[in-house]
Amino acid sequence: MDIRTFGELIDWTRDLHQNLASCLGHCATANEEERAKALLEYLSTHEAELARIIDEFERQSARNTLETRVYDYLKHNPIETHRTCDQPYGKLDFQGIYREVMDFHGQVMDLYKTLWEKAEIPEARELLAALLEMEKNESMRLARQIGRMDDL
Repeated sequence: MDIRTFGELIDWTRDLHQNLASCLGHCATANEEERAKALLEYLSTHEAELARIIDEFERQSARNTLETRVYDYLKHNPIETHRTCDQPYGKLDFQGIYREVMDFHGQVMDLYKTLWEKAEIPEARELLAALLEMEKNESMRLARQIGRMDDL
C-alpha cells in the first residue's frame, strides 16, 4: 500500500493487525501442538481486537489530522509479516509464535516512534503518541498473558 496520509497509515496498520488475526486463526487449525494451538487462537482474537481499536483512532481523529501527509514513511523499513499466510505459524512452536508476534509489534512500535519523532504538526504528534502508547500497552498485556499461558 502506498501510504501518503496519516489516515492511510491507520488503515494500513489496522489491516496488518486484521491480516495477522486471520492468519493466526487459520494456522491454529494446522498446528499440531496443543499449547501452540491455544496461543494462536488467543493471539487471533487479540489481533482482531487491536484492529478494532485502531479503527476507533480513525473515527475519533480530526479529518485534517488524518489528511496530513506522511512524507517520511517511505524512508522507514517496511514491516515484515507473513502477509500471504502460507501457514508459517502452523509450523512454529509456542516460543516461535511468541517471538514472531512480538517482533511484529516491535516493528509497528518502531514505525510509530520514528514518525512521531519526525512529525512537526502537534495534532499528528498527538495521534502518533496515542497509537504508540496503545501499541506499547497492548504488547505488554500480550506478553503478560502469554507468560501466564506458558506457566500452565
